This record gives sequence, structure tokens and C-alpha cells, in this order.
Amino acid sequence: MKDITQHNFEADLITASVAQPVLLDIWAPWCGPCKTLGPLLEKLETDYAGAFLLTKLDADAEPEIAAQLSQMFGVRSIPFCVLFKGGQPVDGFVGALPEGEVRKFLDKHVPSPEERAAAEDMLEAEELLAEGDPDSAIDRLQAALATNPANDNARYDFLRALLKNGRVAEARQAFDPVAASPVLDLRLVAAGQWIAAMEAAPKARPKAALEAALAADKRDFAARFELAQIHFAAQEFTEAMDQLLEILMRDKTWNGEAARKAYVAVLEVMKQPTLASAKPDAPKGALEIAGKLAVTPADPVIDAYRRKLSMAMF
Repeated sequence: MKDITQHNFEADLITASVAQPVLLDIWAPWCGPCKTLGPLLEKLETDYAGAFLLTKLDADAEPEIAAQLSQMFGVRSIPFCVLFKGGQPVDGFVGALPEGEVRKFLDKHVPSPEERAAAEDMLEAEELLAEGDPDSAIDRLQAALATNPANDNARYDFLRALLKNGRVAEARQAFDPVAASPVLDLRLVAAGQWIAAMEAAPKARPKAALEAALAADKRDFAARFELAQIHFAAQEFTEAMDQLLEILMRDKTWNGEAARKAYVAVLEVMKQPTLASAKPDAPKGALEIAGKLAVTPADPVIDAYRRKLSMAMF
């Protein structure tokens, strides 16, 4: 448990909450209910075994921070607790609630032990991939997915690692349980398209035969799509989109919009966003509650092909 002041607000609350949830208890020495809630929160921090960090802020000692948070949530009394996640305040409660009610509040935002174990597996997998050990990374991602089959992040990372290493049958097995979902994560939709391309590629005609067919008839969309699938499967992403774009410029709705769907999938597969904490760009001495997420610079190739898609569609 840490005391929050103007000096450590950014580091121990905003930045710390990017890595894990941080609960801020706003209290005052004269507040009777605060004296009841404080020990309960300390007990829960121990019970939750590191799932969240507890911090405290003396409203009398730090009135500026207390006032800003109170105004943000429309609260005028203490104890007042605010939960920070991802560098921002996301929820709160007022008063010395019973333990059961506080647990319900925490359970809405704090990862379970299983979710934390899955997150650790995913972090280890990222490190293993960076070290050039895809097989071990895939094992870690499979463990994360087994821990929580509803974890779309783990499933997509698992599928991506499998496909980049040519393990198509395993990818199909991991994708099929969610394939029929009426609301499927866009990344998983893209992974499904990638799997289909890798399954179709071995059955496709040779590239030379397809190119000859296209030389004879540029509107042979079946041959062009077949060639795009070969490129997609081989991770020749821009070549795949070039072929799909030729279809879109001539017939946007061909074969149930197959070309557009595949093109969007390739763009999604190419994306590799990285999130990191960043210091708020506030003037010296100013207080800025909301943290910021730093994203890697835009990929100029992806941006260029997005523009091409927009031009072809509109």
C-alpha cells in the first residue's frame, strides 16, 4: 500500500495502472467510515494476492487531486475509492461498503488468478518469439488459451504463431470452436481467412498457369483470387492485396465480396500494434488524470493499402 501525493501520482498511480489495476482510497483522518474501510481494503489486497495494488490519498493533504477526482465522478463525500486501469480512472464507489460489496466491485475489474496465469504465459510467449523459439512460444500460448478459452487475445496470438510457422492443421483445430460465433473478433475473422488461404494454396494451380490465365483474360477473377490465396499463404501480403485489388476495381461484390474480405484480412494480419505507457504531456505543475497509450508509428505500407482499398470501394 502506498500513499499518493502530487509527487508520485503519475508514477505510482497512472503509470502503475497500465501494468495492473490500482485502487485509490481517498480518505481523511477525521472521517469515521474511512477508518472502517481502510483496514478492509488492506485485507482484500492481501486476499487478492497481487491482482490489484492499493493506494491511499489523504484528501486534506492533497485537496487538488481529491477535488479533481470527486468532480470527475460527481462525488462530494469520503471515503471515495477510484479504480485505475490502463492509465485512467474507470470506476469507483463511495462509502464504507461491506466486504461482499467491495469484492463484487473488484471482481468486475480485477483479473482472476486464471486470467493472470494466462497473461503471464502470453508475456513469456512474446519473449520466446523474440528469442527465436516459436515452438516454446506456441506451447505457452496454448497453455494461456487452455486456461481461458474465451481469451480472444490468446487465441489470436496462438493462431498467428501457428500460421507463421506453417502449422495449419493445428490452427484449424484452434479456430473451429469459435468459427461459428455470431460476433467474432475481427482478428479472428482475419485468422480464419488466413487459414483458408493456407489450406487452399496446396490445391491451387501452379503460379505460371494462373498468370497465363490472367494474361489471356484479366477478368478471370477465380484465377486471380487463387493467385492471391497462394501469396497470402506464403505471407507475401502486398502481392496478395495487389491481386485482390484488381478484382475489387472491376467487381466489388464478386463471389460474395470474397476479394474485399480477404483484402481486409490481410491488412489485419499485417498489423502488429504495441502498447506502452507514456508520460502525460501536461505542463509542469499541472495534474492530468488520464494516462496515455503510446502506439508504434503507423506502418506506411498498411496505410497505403488502406487508401487503395478506399479508392477502389468508393
